[in-house]
Amino acid sequence: MYVALKPQDVVVLLKLALVSDERWSYNTLAVSLGMSPSEVHAAVRRATKAGLMNAAHRRPNRAALEELLVHGVRYVFAAERGGVTRGLPTAHAAPALAGEFIAADELPPVWPDPEGTVRGESIEPLYPSVPRAARVDERLYEGLALLDAIRIGRARERRVAAERLHKLLAT
Repeated sequence: MYVALKPQDVVVLLKLALVSDERWSYNTLAVSLGMSPSEVHAAVRRATKAGLMNAAHRRPNRAALEELLVHGVRYVFAAERGGVTRGLPTAHAAPALAGEFIAADELPPVWPDPEGTVRGESIEPLYPSVPRAARVDERLYEGLALLDAIRIGRARERRVAAERLHKLLAT
């Protein structure tokens, strides 16, 4: 069986892995992620077909999700770099990894965001609403920033981000 995952599926799965309430609804999830309920429903359906979601328990399969995030997303949903813009810090520039790595004379990676406060190199988020969703959910922001460190980072950055993502998903 072939399942074509979309980048928003990763965002939905990560959000579901980080929420403690199992009584989520498609509407509340959609509002918190800046997606439509039908997009969230389709993401859950694709994730279930791919074995990344346990539909009976309404929870992601954490082991499979972590494997995808650490080893697959970097290749399947490669990060696109852009020009200099104002935005929300991500990857090693985000609070989750801030101060961990010494950045050379390069601009910090940011998700383009008109409400952003940092000038840096544009990194296309997995889904257009990611910056807004990250601003209202600190744990989601941490998870998405760690994921971006895996997507664009060097070996050491990827290793540290993977370790922190593992801890985040375990809590």
